[in-house]
Amino acid sequence: MALPLNSIEIVPTAGLKHRLICFVYEIFLVFGVLFFAVAINYLFMTLIPNETLKSRYAMQIWLFLVLGGYFVFFWRKGGQTLAMKTWRIQLIAPGLVRLPLGKAIARYLLAWMWFLPAMVVNSALGLKGWATFGIFLLGIVLWALTAIFSKDHQFLHDSLIGTRLVRIANKSS
Repeated sequence: MALPLNSIEIVPTAGLKHRLICFVYEIFLVFGVLFFAVAINYLFMTLIPNETLKSRYAMQIWLFLVLGGYFVFFWRKGGQTLAMKTWRIQLIAPGLVRLPLGKAIARYLLAWMWFLPAMVVNSALGLKGWATFGIFLLGIVLWALTAIFSKDHQFLHDSLIGTRLVRIANKSS
């Protein structure tokens, strides 16, 4: 569990390298969360006769909400998801002890900009296979560059809503 902000020493902005490594680790953890959500969805689909609720779009909305719940819950609870705890990175809103619900939701929605442009390009061009992977990778690299060109080295979505990703010093140091 993350400690309250006033009881830990905060090292300045988490470096881009650590944030991207944390991002990759988060993908693996989120895969497990989504796997569980899909299993729950299929369990309930067998109980519901309504074909509309069994659609691909219903599944996508369900996964979007589950993923949002995961991130919003952990960001509000202590400013750290499981991956962020591992890499000692914390999400803060300067001047606030706890991230407000509105900021957490806004951050989740804006963080989709890592992927949304690539999703639109893939859909518009009907890309498949490695081309899809390449477009997603390009989108991730371009969004990561927003931290390099930002004066406070935060990603664009954090700059827009006033949150920061910071490194937390070891308690023993």
